[in-house]
Amino acid sequence: MSEPWPAPVAARLSEGAFLLIDKPRGPTSHQVTAWVRDLLGLERAGHAGTLDPNVSGVLWIGVGPALKLLPLVLQFPKRYIGVAVLHGEASETSVRAALEEFKGPIFQTPPVRSAVKRERRIRTIHRLDLIERTGSKLLLDVVGDSGTYVRTLAADLGDALGVGGHLEELRRTGTGPFVEGQSVPLAALADAVTRARAGSPESLLALLHPMAEVWQEFPQVILRDSAAAAVAHGADLAGGGIDRVLRPFSAGQSVALVSRTGHLVALGRALVDSVDLSHRKHGWVIDAGRVIADAAEYPASWRKTAAPEAPAAKAG
Repeated sequence: MSEPWPAPVAARLSEGAFLLIDKPRGPTSHQVTAWVRDLLGLERAGHAGTLDPNVSGVLWIGVGPALKLLPLVLQFPKRYIGVAVLHGEASETSVRAALEEFKGPIFQTPPVRSAVKRERRIRTIHRLDLIERTGSKLLLDVVGDSGTYVRTLAADLGDALGVGGHLEELRRTGTGPFVEGQSVPLAALADAVTRARAGSPESLLALLHPMAEVWQEFPQVILRDSAAAAVAHGADLAGGGIDRVLRPFSAGQSVALVSRTGHLVALGRALVDSVDLSHRKHGWVIDAGRVIADAAEYPASWRKTAAPEAPAAKAG
């Protein structure tokens, strides 16, 4: 039986945390996640953004309540450095022109060997730059929406040049604000776990990032106390329940619903633009989706108490 965690580690795991693992080439993302789960002695862990077995790089892994943040993490764009190989001759000018054509929204069909249904979808390529070229090999810097298949992108680039092409090597260097310099190999996590079990939790705590590092990247809506209680018990948010907005947002955007004490209550989807909130004191303005807070910590003060019964009429 494993030794109990030092109090700071136990508290962080209970609150929910995530790790940034530098996934090696070889194992699947699910295998790496399972190893992290077992190292920490937990029943559950989950990852956001699957990497193929032969792809290395930043893998976001959530444990405890941080698993509820997966919908937010999946919205972050991903950055990759990859090597694409052309199957024929193409001039530097034509290569750079083709790369420009693939920037912006593009259609993609997942490759045959993928974990999702092969349906055509739209993904936005935010960056596609040629870092270096050696003969037929192109070293590319790619930033794309979550769910972008760089393997498909390399093949499509080769087709657009009329020579064909494939992806030879790929590494994920970033997920939203999180970059490879923050990620650690599994061996470093194992060492930190050993030190924590021996009573020195500092290095492990540094690897267990608090959930706020994710949700604070999104617009935050500060709730009035009664509204925080209602949302914690599953209600949507009306305009009158908002105390203030910390960052403007547009309809359809994900937002973090936060208590006045700074605790995340729930994740939501805006139904109106934040600039219109002053005109919407009544009616729903945010669809509160996944509740993060423990409802038991928020007394249901928003519920109306039943009116007292009227006294019985006296007999005449």
